[in-house]
Amino acid sequence: MLHPGDVSDEVYVKRLVADTVARFGKLDVLVNNAGIAIFGPFAQTTTQDWRRVMATDLDSVYFACREALPHLLKTRGCIVNLSSASGLGGDWGMSAYTAAKGAITNFTRSLALEYGSRGVRINAVAPSLTSTDATADLVKNAAVMAAFLDRLPIGRAATPDEVAGVIAFLASEDASFINGAILPVDGGLHASNGQPNFLALLGAE
Repeated sequence: MLHPGDVSDEVYVKRLVADTVARFGKLDVLVNNAGIAIFGPFAQTTTQDWRRVMATDLDSVYFACREALPHLLKTRGCIVNLSSASGLGGDWGMSAYTAAKGAITNFTRSLALEYGSRGVRINAVAPSLTSTDATADLVKNAAVMAAFLDRLPIGRAATPDEVAGVIAFLASEDASFINGAILPVDGGLHASNGQPNFLALLGAE
């Protein structure tokens, strides 16, 4: 079922959830995956930029969770939100995006506390760089990729299927006792404390 629309529009999200339940008779899983990012210094971030990121990345999650939860309570379903590695720490030049994703991280935890005992599990995944149409310019940029590869122990960007597989796991019965988790899908990015690679610096690799 395709249902094109703007998830930052509250009226549209209400219609989306209602139409989905009308079509299938129930709702088992909600995945909140919409997102945009704006790069640049904070001083150049306009009110319009800020509100556009918050509307797409954060408001959409609030609207969808609010509309879906009454149905998920009936099915004892689950929610998987898309946070980001940027929702677990700061980034240079991405203040609006990190603010929105950080909010999703703690929104997920708060809902998990409130709804877990009522049978609805709520988790999030936190990917790092993923090779998609939206990141094609980054992946093609040799300097950007060299900087990423210096921080990613796996040595490459994720594929969409690798992120989708983790989402599918969290939505499955295999994850029936996982609630309130923010699962990094980042190739080991957060295994580092942020200090330099001393092995490389000392020529010991």
